Amino acid sequence: MLQLEEIDPKTLGQRLAEARKARGVTQENVAEFLGYSRPTYIAMEKGERPTKADEIIRLAGYFGRSVHELVRPGEPVVALQPHLRATAEKMKAGGDRQLLEAIDELQRFAEDYRELEELMKAPLRTNFPSEVKLDTPIDVTELAEGVAVQERRRLGLGDQPVVHLRSILEWDVGLRIFYGAKLPSAVAGMYAWTADLGCCILINRNHPPQRRRVSMVHEYGHLIVDRYKPGIDYISMSGRKPANERFAETFGLSFLMPASSVRSKFHEIVTSTNDFRVADLCRLSHFYFVSVEAMALRLEKLGLIPKGSSENLKDSKFSARKATQMLELLPHSETSQPYPQRYKFLAVHAYEHEKITQVQLARFLRCDVVTARQIITECQTSADVSADGRLEMLHLDEFQKSLLSNAS
Repeated sequence: MLQLEEIDPKTLGQRLAEARKARGVTQENVAEFLGYSRPTYIAMEKGERPTKADEIIRLAGYFGRSVHELVRPGEPVVALQPHLRATAEKMKAGGDRQLLEAIDELQRFAEDYRELEELMKAPLRTNFPSEVKLDTPIDVTELAEGVAVQERRRLGLGDQPVVHLRSILEWDVGLRIFYGAKLPSAVAGMYAWTADLGCCILINRNHPPQRRRVSMVHEYGHLIVDRYKPGIDYISMSGRKPANERFAETFGLSFLMPASSVRSKFHEIVTSTNDFRVADLCRLSHFYFVSVEAMALRLEKLGLIPKGSSENLKDSKFSARKATQMLELLPHSETSQPYPQRYKFLAVHAYEHEKITQVQLARFLRCDVVTARQIITECQTSADVSADGRLEMLHLDEFQKSLLSNAS
């Protein structure tokens, strides 16, 4: 039985309103479903009329929510869903049902993440970069190149490929990166900032790994120049791109493919073969774990291959997948988990500490109970994890200890 006396009516009303909007129904629709007048239901959303236990159960089913999602402790993450909906409206995509479902998906992920952190008393440690203003006379693309170099240096990445990109952005920076299955195919990702959660990103899970990596760093670029402005990013954009989009695009490509490293690898290939062929382009794109198209665009912008090369490849119907097979390039290991690794470990820890049930664990992990049990086993045997969900790694200085210093 629900402990209704512990539920703040206004908070419950907020959650009902958010669930209703995500479901795409009006207050009148809900009132009709309940068999009440519209003013009565409006009073429930405003927290002026207490909602009964049986009503919460009925509404949860109608909105496609679990009862827990409606009555969970704490206020909703109010700055996320409404602001992204408003952004969709400005982009004339407010009626896109699939996009609205994706916005709701990000909201629910964010709410669940916050609840797990509160249960385990383990707030996320963040290491965000400084904000950059675009009101300088410096060319936006040049600025983005410079910021990408600074950011890699700040994170100690040097100029070599970043293979485990998602892990670094989650653990070392503190981004909350989720993979969404409901985003329209034309949308690469979306970004939003909230005061209590920081940066929340949803990437299109249905896109190939190389595309997801570019999308992740693109949204990271928005954190740097548009920190408090939510955004929805499409794969292609008609007309001239605004300065913030040009910054995010260049920052992403520069972060994944540093100019110094790319030039060095390119000259190494040309010096040894006196040429640079399509096969070399494929090997280079595999080395940086990006698409062939992205690699070609980067080489064009650095003036290393003629402009239009990437378009010519498109027109020739070149198949990167077939090329990868023919060149016997081994696939990169890349997770497609919908939630961060830290999120998963926090959920398992919450279950082990009996703060949530196995059924609730399965809901947090977006799977059935059998799969949840398998995930528990994997987490218990794969690595040592601290209470806040951080992997316990050996420090390098431990490997430098002499085995002879204490020898007799």
